[in-house]
Amino acid sequence: MEETVSGVQRDAFQVKDCALITRMAGISSVMNLRELRERLAVCPLESLYHHFCETQIRPSFDDPEFRNDFAVWASRSLRDRVLAERFGILNPYTFDNLEELRERLVEIADERGSELPNAVWHPASEEFRFMRAATVIFETGVELTSLKELKQAIPSMSQSSVYYHFVEARRRTEGHLDDFSFWLQGSPEETQSFEQGLAGIDFYFLNLRELKRELVGLCMLEEVDS
Repeated sequence: MEETVSGVQRDAFQVKDCALITRMAGISSVMNLRELRERLAVCPLESLYHHFCETQIRPSFDDPEFRNDFAVWASRSLRDRVLAERFGILNPYTFDNLEELRERLVEIADERGSELPNAVWHPASEEFRFMRAATVIFETGVELTSLKELKQAIPSMSQSSVYYHFVEARRRTEGHLDDFSFWLQGSPEETQSFEQGLAGIDFYFLNLRELKRELVGLCMLEEVDS
């Protein structure tokens, strides 16, 4: 059903929620840097996405410093701080695609191996298991028909709903936009300030609680300014 959003006819925004179903990626586990380099070169792209982009929604991921599993493993299990930091600064959303991310990961592993040739065989305290996940989507029954309703709804959204619409959406939308921005695309000028605010959120290095706080703050700021 089409509704009017700031004078533009478009479908109502369907608020959804989600959860992950995680399983093994189908390749052998890793116990040292040499094995990690070999598996990185051949692992499914869905596994790279899981270990970089789905950490935000996993309740078990609680590292205060790094945002991807490779950096956490390098730090905690390999005890290689340099490698962990090199993995840790990577933002997957700055790459054109996951193959480019894979190439950079392999380059980093090769660079570290050339710096410390003997370290490539040094055993980790725990193995690294390559995982992948499927996203299960839930209908919430909430429909929004205006920018005002969207601003009012965001504070009450669950963190997993925020993840689905602001993070996971970038896999689905043209231009790799969040769902809010994609829905508002082409609207009159009065939505541009909000869209610019959404675009300015550096979401990857935030946990979901922090991300939701940023979004709520933007909604409140917009209400004050309007």
